[in-house]
Amino acid sequence: MKTVMILGGSKGVGKEILKSCLKKGYNVAFCGRNQEEGEQIIQSTQAEDQLYFHKLDLNSIEEIENFYKQTLKRFHKIDALILYAGITPVASILDAEEDVFDSVFNINLKAPFFLLKHVLKSMVEQQSGSILFFGSAHMDYGEIDRAPYALTKSSLYTLSNHIAHHYAKYGVRSNYLVMGWTNTEGELELRTKEGVSEEKLKEKASGIIPMGRMLNTSDPIPAIMYFISDESAMTTGSLMRITGGEFI
Repeated sequence: MKTVMILGGSKGVGKEILKSCLKKGYNVAFCGRNQEEGEQIIQSTQAEDQLYFHKLDLNSIEEIENFYKQTLKRFHKIDALILYAGITPVASILDAEEDVFDSVFNINLKAPFFLLKHVLKSMVEQQSGSILFFGSAHMDYGEIDRAPYALTKSSLYTLSNHIAHHYAKYGVRSNYLVMGWTNTEGELELRTKEGVSEEKLKEKASGIIPMGRMLNTSDPIPAIMYFISDESAMTTGSLMRITGGEFI
């Protein structure tokens, strides 16, 4: 039985990954800021034996290590690591404040780096493992008002390739999935603050995305499950775009 560790997992696509892993019979360790939210997911899925939730502030490097330790304590191994969690602050180079810059780098780059520091060690020891980075079309240059975010996503792509190149000899593979414009809770919350309804958002997206609609939270799941599975045993250093044809 595989054990999948998700940085995130209580919302959006992360939650869909969790549910798909349960259907496969995998164990899942996931995290989030809200203890009640995590417990509710465990209760609603009736999968107490397969799930471990860790309350986690991604700004705490100490708690990130603790998440790793508790996952190993509960399930004894980590076969796949899904680096899903992240924030998307609105900020151009001209108006980015230091606290916004630090926040997006701490959560999007520093947190996954230090979780990887620990998970990689156990994967090297067991001579196997699959790491999946959640990327963004912003990785190349990004929209003008997503400058710090774009920098973190391009750095994660470099990190994915670094792992693919240097750790393949230990049976560890690493891949980067570019997820397009998706109607996650975070996206809808951001747009609501801007005064844009979900209906208006979908209407706007349909005129921008070549395939005619924005992604839903289930669209990336088949690809993610492939990267977790042994079917992708020889797939590493790859970039997959699930964007409906959108390039930023």
